[in-house]
Amino acid sequence: MGGWSTADIPDQSGRTFIVTGATSGLGAATARALAASGAHVIMACRNEIKAQAVAKTIAGQVQIRPLDLADLASVRAFADMVEGADVLINNAGVMAVPKGATIDGFETQIGTNYLGHFALTALLLDRISDRVVNLSSLTHLIGRIDLDDLNWEHRSYSRFGAYAQSKLAMLQFTFELQRRLLAAGSPKLALAAHPGYAATEISSETQNLLEQIVGLGNRLIAQSAEMGALPTLYAATAEVEPGAYYGPRWLDWRGHPTRVGSNDASKDEKTAQLLWELAERLTGTEFPVHAR
Repeated sequence: MGGWSTADIPDQSGRTFIVTGATSGLGAATARALAASGAHVIMACRNEIKAQAVAKTIAGQVQIRPLDLADLASVRAFADMVEGADVLINNAGVMAVPKGATIDGFETQIGTNYLGHFALTALLLDRISDRVVNLSSLTHLIGRIDLDDLNWEHRSYSRFGAYAQSKLAMLQFTFELQRRLLAAGSPKLALAAHPGYAATEISSETQNLLEQIVGLGNRLIAQSAEMGALPTLYAATAEVEPGAYYGPRWLDWRGHPTRVGSNDASKDEKTAQLLWELAERLTGTEFPVHAR
């Protein structure tokens, strides 16, 4: 039984997409499909050498610009270089890494996956004409937002707990951004997507025995990065509902994209507002849209 695929992407000629983390996996697959559909793709990447290698494999209009989401100075420098874009795809991320800190002192995963993208979106929103797509994960289901210890300074560190918190934060960010856009009367959209279980390089960063287990799962169960990128591509290019969340249709694990549900914590408006305010303080950024 078929479903939506890259063949269904409308002609994107004349449109510009920013894709963070486009050097491998989902980001590279996303950039490749968008360029093939006629889009101009800005590959926002930390590793320019890897980005150049990927760009050489893409037939279409691509441009590489440096962006390190673990460094707010880099986020601001990148934003200063962008004149405008139709779609911002916040794809980059790290997964289940050992405890560490970003340049600005944030726990690595919340800092890279969430706070860096939060600041980037705040700085660019006035120049994004159509929509913002945020990458979440099935692991948001086990996530918990600790507003008193977002950076794991006091609680015992959990690699997957920190990853799940960052991906739950991305969902809360998406839904809160959409609420604020609607309240402001803006036609812009905020969407979220997740890849299901896709074989990508992100799992190679866990640096322990779990990496071997995940690697076995990648070979036996996971779908390809190209299939994992379809929910993102759908959210970025199709006719969608404001604030919708998309993922694979078969048990949320694999298959063609469809609208999917999320847990109650992701829809907690009070926590989302408090997290938003905390993120603005931590990153020193402020959005041009405000709470009702």
